[in-house]
Amino acid sequence: MTDEKTAIYCAGLLQALGEPNRIRIIDLLRAGSKNVTEISRLLEDEIVNVSHHLGVLRRAGLVEIRKDGRFVFYSLHPQHFGSDSSNSTKIDLGWCRVEIPHH
Repeated sequence: MTDEKTAIYCAGLLQALGEPNRIRIIDLLRAGSKNVTEISRLLEDEIVNVSHHLGVLRRAGLVEIRKDGRFVFYSLHPQHFGSDSSNSTKIDLGWCRVEIPHH
């Protein structure tokens, strides 16, 4: 039986994934790291909305950041997506795994 701490952790990850634009951001990041402006342009969405979604994904530990001067680049966290995230079709959330459909 899953202990309460593990269940809460997993539910948090799933909740972070439970928004269509966050799934789209993850799909974009599978091709490599991007900054918020690039993601916003590709999603055709406001930077403020994309920044909010990236914050949720980052707090959940699904994405990580790398600063380069004044730019912040987001990439998929290898703990959940493996080291070769461009070929990944699965998210490793521990005992609960999520399949990412190919488009």
